[in-house]
Amino acid sequence: MSNYLIRRALVSIPLLLAITIMTFTFINLAPGDPVDALIDPEFFVAGAGDALRARMGLDKPVHVRYLIWLREMLTGNFGYSYQFGLPVLSMIRDRMIPTLELTVVSLVAATIFGTGLGVVQALRQYSVFDYSLSVGALFGISIPAFFFALLVLYIFVAVLGWFPSYGMQNYAERFDSWWPKFIDHAHHLVLPAFVVAIESLAGNMRYARTAMLEVMRSDYVRTAQAKGLSQWVVIGRHAFRNALLPLVTITTLRLPSLIGGIIIIEQMFAWPGMGQLSIQAVGNRDYTVLMGLAFFTAVLVLGANLLADLLYAVADPRIRVDEQG
Repeated sequence: MSNYLIRRALVSIPLLLAITIMTFTFINLAPGDPVDALIDPEFFVAGAGDALRARMGLDKPVHVRYLIWLREMLTGNFGYSYQFGLPVLSMIRDRMIPTLELTVVSLVAATIFGTGLGVVQALRQYSVFDYSLSVGALFGISIPAFFFALLVLYIFVAVLGWFPSYGMQNYAERFDSWWPKFIDHAHHLVLPAFVVAIESLAGNMRYARTAMLEVMRSDYVRTAQAKGLSQWVVIGRHAFRNALLPLVTITTLRLPSLIGGIIIIEQMFAWPGMGQLSIQAVGNRDYTVLMGLAFFTAVLVLGANLLADLLYAVADPRIRVDEQG
């Protein structure tokens, strides 16, 4: 296992390097730079922009600036935000916790409810319940996230008034203990987590239904039924575990896509995470913040891929990580 992890880490290094090179290149190909976002056109002074670029090191060639960034990054220094003057690492650290919270809650909810409903669909194949959930799953997969977010905000906030429309908590109210604060935070989390989870939940339903139907037609399941085992023993001990195998990989690999798709949702619900920070950095042409976000997102993607391999080996006893090769 240790040899396998070392090999995967070594393979990830050039991949991370390539990602940072492409990201840095694409950022600098875009029109404008941080100086354009900092200088007010109404108070522009001739030569001030060039002087500020020289002071920030933006007058150097692109490849030179990338090598400087890479050298500093290898020492743990991701630089400072051009717009706010704050360390990039501290900005990402503060925003990563809300993003991971929203992502993990959405992923866990989508996995539990999606898998459970998909299994029930398979056990009640061709019933009204099965058809209804199939239509609902198709709706969840097809509808754009931003449109669904607008729909949810209109129904549950504007019309019904059941949930708050933005933020992580009610900052205008002071809480005497942790429990009311936790309830208020969970109340703010429900809507954005529901919007983020809906596509994954719908996809998990379809995958779980298909996998369960395929497993239930297998010879070993029929053999277990022929031996007189109860339906719940056959489903729980034999069918369900084998049906979970493809879902392990699919669910784990959804993590990077959730983090990528969460950007718009965080902005719409004013959730103070990495997605909201990304939009601010793009608008401000904040190169150092964008590079830091790209690097940590790439690390999360590669980590999710590695986690998928390890979980698949745990779930399927036929698969073992080869220590020799």
